[in-house]
Amino acid sequence: MAELLYRLGTFSARRIGVVIGAWFAVLALAVGGFLVGFGGLTSSFDVPGTASGDVIEELQERLPEFSGASGTVVLTTTDGEAFTDEQKTAIGERIADARDLPDVADVIDPFTSEVQRADQAAQLEDGRAQLDAGAAQLEAGQAQLDAGREQLAAGQAQLDGARAQALAAGTPADMLGALDEQQAALDAQVAALDAQQAQIDSSRDELTVESTRLERGSELLSLASGIRLVSDDSSAALVNVAFTEPRLELSEESKQAVMTHFESDPIDGVEVSFSTDIAQGVPEIFGVGEVVGVAIAAVVLLVLLGSALAAVLPLLTAIMGVAIGAVSVLAFSGVVQMASVTPMLGVMLGLAVGIDYSLFIINRHRKQLLQGADVHESIGLANGTAGNAVVFAGATVIVALLALNVTGVPFLGLMGTAGAVSVAIAVLIAITLTPALLGLVGMKLLSRRARARIGQDPATDDTAKRSRPKRELRPMSTLRAIVTVLASAAVLLTIAIPALSMRVGLPDGSSEAEDSSSYRAFTVIEDQFGAGSNGTLLVTATLPDGLDEDGVLENQVLVAQTLADQTDVVAVAPIAVSDDSSLAAFQVVPAEGPNSLSTERLVVDLRELSTLPDGIELGVAGQAAINIDISEGLADVLPLYLAVVVGLSLLIMILVFRSLLVPLIATGGFILSLFATYGAVVAVFQWGWFGEVLGLHSTGPILSFLPVILVGILFGLAMDYQLFLATGMREAYVHGSSARLAVVQGFRAGRSVVIAAALIMVSVFGGFVFSEATIIRSIGFGLAFGVLLDAFVVRMLLMPAIMHLLGKSAWWMPRWLDRLLPDVDVEGAKLERRHPIA
Repeated sequence: MAELLYRLGTFSARRIGVVIGAWFAVLALAVGGFLVGFGGLTSSFDVPGTASGDVIEELQERLPEFSGASGTVVLTTTDGEAFTDEQKTAIGERIADARDLPDVADVIDPFTSEVQRADQAAQLEDGRAQLDAGAAQLEAGQAQLDAGREQLAAGQAQLDGARAQALAAGTPADMLGALDEQQAALDAQVAALDAQQAQIDSSRDELTVESTRLERGSELLSLASGIRLVSDDSSAALVNVAFTEPRLELSEESKQAVMTHFESDPIDGVEVSFSTDIAQGVPEIFGVGEVVGVAIAAVVLLVLLGSALAAVLPLLTAIMGVAIGAVSVLAFSGVVQMASVTPMLGVMLGLAVGIDYSLFIINRHRKQLLQGADVHESIGLANGTAGNAVVFAGATVIVALLALNVTGVPFLGLMGTAGAVSVAIAVLIAITLTPALLGLVGMKLLSRRARARIGQDPATDDTAKRSRPKRELRPMSTLRAIVTVLASAAVLLTIAIPALSMRVGLPDGSSEAEDSSSYRAFTVIEDQFGAGSNGTLLVTATLPDGLDEDGVLENQVLVAQTLADQTDVVAVAPIAVSDDSSLAAFQVVPAEGPNSLSTERLVVDLRELSTLPDGIELGVAGQAAINIDISEGLADVLPLYLAVVVGLSLLIMILVFRSLLVPLIATGGFILSLFATYGAVVAVFQWGWFGEVLGLHSTGPILSFLPVILVGILFGLAMDYQLFLATGMREAYVHGSSARLAVVQGFRAGRSVVIAAALIMVSVFGGFVFSEATIIRSIGFGLAFGVLLDAFVVRMLLMPAIMHLLGKSAWWMPRWLDRLLPDVDVEGAKLERRHPIA
């Protein structure tokens, strides 16, 4: 590999136009692919096979009109007073026109809905009054009927007495005809009364049925009383927008169409804002914070490399790599569904590793030029040594990112693949375009002052250094090593403590920028309609077979009352029943917002509810339930992903370091820094520590896929720094230095470039901390703080101390395994012997 990279470096340095032209051609092809294949990004996330996903599929089959995405348009009066009739009319017209927008299934007029609610309440009252009147009439009729029966009974008694007297007097039978006629008339009257009684009983039964229906309807209306679309003071209203497309398939164009429709031609005195379901769009890829981060990286490069020209080269190659990587990834957004954070991750990684990888090669080339090496020979040698380490370091990062596909989470796997593509491009550019640019600038890479020192001992460059004796390197003391290990571990474990209380979720409107539409909508809904209105749940209930209309209503009341009886439920409203009466849907408003602990417990409790009769099963969906399912799904795959990443990377490190203990302690150190990073993220984004410094105005759960992302990226980057430090130690050891002295020698040889590389990483990732998007902000902070801890605490302090304590055993490997493994010569020692610097 080293020899191949040497030849590639010398070729690139001599064929400058070919290499640069080839990369610009690649960029042109990528841009062309982007123009043809870009299909937009989505701000939604999903994990297949979740409970909420099953509910959505069931709705698509039985209640398709409720399976699509939904969002809320929040309208408020600018003066805080109630909406005027003119404003209500204008809003109604705007809503009516909105029903013709792309992918819009229905738009609910809040004022019409409130009128309908009032009408329903009035109808129930009228119905109750009519039932009471009917009951009174029936009671009066029953009283009259009872009085008639008493009269007939008295007449029957008189008739029976007369017949008995006649028979006692010996009156012949043919003389009793008059009495028979009277009896027949009396029987007819009794039959008439019986018919009237049957009619009254039937009316009473009907009245009972209607009364039961009325009471059930009244009960449902009462349970739904907490759900309102117009605030109590009539200064705010919610317009619910239902879409035909599911949440994950709804295009940004359709959301933008809704926003444009309600924002264009503003209604006088009415302010419009939108929930995150509509307004959460694609964050900007590059902002002020990112520019500042790159500027800090440029300063670090200038300090390390000593000239502005040398400092510019890594920036140029990184920008080229980011441009190619970003547009290449976006070119496939028309083929696969791509989350908005996917290209952002590629930009973060491409920029950071692109600068670092180019820096490693340029720094090696610069040192060789100062030793008097020929320009082209030095470029090839730098590419074969430092470039070889870059390839293996990049391979570790790529493996960690591609391993995200084993999680089984599509959007996460795609993010990992996009990041891996960006890193791969950064590696290719570092080992081809960087040598070409070095060949282009030649000796101008060095400042005039540096060129005057060519061939001198770098350790004695100036008069001050020449005037004092060269300091002899010595191993650190064992006591110092022990103290360093204990102190470093204690610091990392202390920082990791907050991770024990980590909660994961997806951001809601409260975490958006304070001046954003989503934040205004969230706060208005919370203040005017209750916190739970921001996280309503969609609950489905499978109903028993063969129910008639009354049976469906009875079961609706039963389910609604059961839901309302749960802790932290504010209101329940039935919203639909399938045509075959097999599935009912309900809207449930929790007491708190979508990211609260109580709402999370409520979702779990509803899914485990066992108090309903057999045959009725509940399903829970809605944004809050979807967020919970995604978070649980990602938490479940984290251990598997960690095992895969660590296992594959251990194999790579064993191959590179030809040691068993070095990869193990490197991985152990990473785990310490990882959990410390988790702790810092929790302390800042969940607990709110130093939130004002970072511009955070609210706290909440940690981004659900952030722990997984941090594992992959930070592990790869940590092994980069381990590689550049430990290879120098191994090189010194195999060249005859004692194991403990080799630790110091390798550390001294690589510390400056690793420090610079880490500072560049921290500054680039840190620039994203000030992004307007909460998702990007938390990822940027996690990566910046993780690199800071791992580079300066683990790699600079903990690892050298442990290596000192291990001594020779650090480089132990079974002979049989040593014979089996190929010699990758990542340090390029053999190459240096074949191509010594003159």
